[in-house]
Amino acid sequence: MAETVFTPVLEGIKHVKTENGEILSKPFLEVCKHILPVIDKLGTAMAIVKSDIGGNISRLESKYSSDPSKFNLLYSMVEVEVEAKTAKGSSSCTNGLLWLTRAMDFLLELFRNLVEHPDWPMSQCCTDSYNKTLKKWHGWLASSSFSVAMKLAPDRNKFMDVLGGGDIKGDIEKFLATFSPLLQENHKFLASVGMDELKA
Repeated sequence: MAETVFTPVLEGIKHVKTENGEILSKPFLEVCKHILPVIDKLGTAMAIVKSDIGGNISRLESKYSSDPSKFNLLYSMVEVEVEAKTAKGSSSCTNGLLWLTRAMDFLLELFRNLVEHPDWPMSQCCTDSYNKTLKKWHGWLASSSFSVAMKLAPDRNKFMDVLGGGDIKGDIEKFLATFSPLLQENHKFLASVGMDELKA
């Protein structure tokens, strides 16, 4: 079957959890990395999102690399910071995971809109997903630059074409179904340590 840009993402998602259902650091971050080329296809409109996601992945990766056995499980990085009372710092891994999860929420909504609203232009798909996810956490400045970026979104049909041959709609639906629960789990965990409501 023809591959789409989602093929490596869908493959990676299968390896994110331990047998006990805990999220592993490295495989989760690998999946997020595989999503970066998908964002590239959105062109300059999403440069801001891509650099944000890339920066948060790097932050979490370097923490993981500092002690792979200690930080084998994704939430262990947060637990260490919560204990040390450094979780709220802007350069913390907790903050990194929170904003990485929020950016992924935005992309998930964007792809959901593409599948569920075939008549919407790309800019509408982007704006709607932004309003549902990131907007409430952003200050005025971030919000304004996002609004400008949305207007640069590529043509919808062109975007769907560059995502690759094969069953792109089917792959998006699989991605939504398998990745969404992982993000929900992140939010649930972050809420349990009082970190899910931090604003920019």
